[in-house]
Amino acid sequence: MEKQQSTEINLKKTIVTAIVGYVCLVVLVYFLMGYQLHFRASRGDLEQPAAETGTVELVQGTVVEQTFSAKIQRLQSVSVQWGTYYRSNSGTVTMELINQIDGSVVMSQSFAATEIAEGGLTTMTAEEPIETVYDAPLLLRLYADSQPGSAVSPMMCLTAPEPEEDATPFALMLNGTPTEGELCFSAAGEDYIWTGLHYWEFAAGFGAVLALAAVLIWHRYKKGKHSYVVNALIAVRKYRFLIRQLVDRDFKTKYKRSVLGVFWSFLNPLLTMAVQYVVFSSLFRFDVPYYPAYLIIGIVFFNFFSESTSLALGSIIGNAGLITKVYVPKYIYPLTRVLSSLVNLVISLIPLLLVTLVSGLMPTKAYFLVPFALVCLAVFSLGIGLLLSALMVFFRDIQFLWGVLSMIWMYLTPIFYPVSILPKSVAWVLDVNPLYYFITFARTCFIDGISPEPVIYAQCMMMALITLLIGALVFRKTQDRFVLYL
Repeated sequence: MEKQQSTEINLKKTIVTAIVGYVCLVVLVYFLMGYQLHFRASRGDLEQPAAETGTVELVQGTVVEQTFSAKIQRLQSVSVQWGTYYRSNSGTVTMELINQIDGSVVMSQSFAATEIAEGGLTTMTAEEPIETVYDAPLLLRLYADSQPGSAVSPMMCLTAPEPEEDATPFALMLNGTPTEGELCFSAAGEDYIWTGLHYWEFAAGFGAVLALAAVLIWHRYKKGKHSYVVNALIAVRKYRFLIRQLVDRDFKTKYKRSVLGVFWSFLNPLLTMAVQYVVFSSLFRFDVPYYPAYLIIGIVFFNFFSESTSLALGSIIGNAGLITKVYVPKYIYPLTRVLSSLVNLVISLIPLLLVTLVSGLMPTKAYFLVPFALVCLAVFSLGIGLLLSALMVFFRDIQFLWGVLSMIWMYLTPIFYPVSILPKSVAWVLDVNPLYYFITFARTCFIDGISPEPVIYAQCMMMALITLLIGALVFRKTQDRFVLYL
């Protein structure tokens, strides 16, 4: 009776701790995500077309006008490309953006013609994002006070894009005369993120679901009914000493009789990065900003995935002696293999941080979001590990097949190459590659110094949980037959 009461108190404490931890996490994430929680680069941005010819010499009295519309919720800038006739020009060029609904000038800016280079851009930027021109008919007007022989010329392409239904057509006018083609211009801004605007509602709703689940778990436990969550908590508590011993054994076995020992966890990603940096930056010349940091993030994350799943794959076979003699929940064996690899991953974060600093990247508050990607990666790896360890018992060829599959997986993940080099025919592979999302999450935090968009959080979490669920179900369905094949 005393033992049962002790367990009840611990379960209460666990539930309360989980609820308090969730509230603290929600507040912390809101602070750390900051601006990226509410806004993202607009999907309605207008890209600048390739320049094919000049329009007219923009002298005093000449006007170039471009009508258009853009599905940008918060318009921030409009840019125009220029030709200079490869000479030094003079005068002032003015850009105006007019809302044709009411004729108001929403943006206006002037530029010195002397500072415009051949093929260069002038960018008109709003002091505050403009929220009143979404899909509105707009007029971009260009004029100058330059004299003939010293004026610049706006560039154009010879074909205009087909307008969407009910959208303002793109029309180019030179001195009031309609002209075939489109001005070489672009428009950029940002859109609201719906989930970010309703962050607290989502947080409260998810918290209510967790609280309801906790109440149901407690209610079932008080009635003495079977609960997988409670059983898992009790098992982890009961076998925590064994878990520590197995993790410690795996970690020490890896570096047994090694001169450098644990230092290899620090040195390995640096050496791998150095070799791949020399090969891919010199021979293939990938133009990736902060390439050393880009490279080592991919290496560290994939190395953990590869090592943890490979170790988990043989965890049941490797502990056949214990499994056939002593009862221990069998999922503990692949779990401890993933945990031992997680220790190596934490050590590998030290050289990763050093490389980011040497690359010129200063730490930001977004660094504190990286543990989310690490947890999701660990959960995902555990799901794969449970699946592989169960299959390995019945099909020993899995160990050889997984070696080939993990190598293919590595090349299909943008670890050492940029995403931009993938042809469109195979770009869909990234959409179904969970490792791409985990690595992209970390690169956004480390290299860009900002939080990923909320949808990336959801994608990482869902891929991790779905994989864990599949792995756990397969493992649970087959674990009772393990002893027959060991």
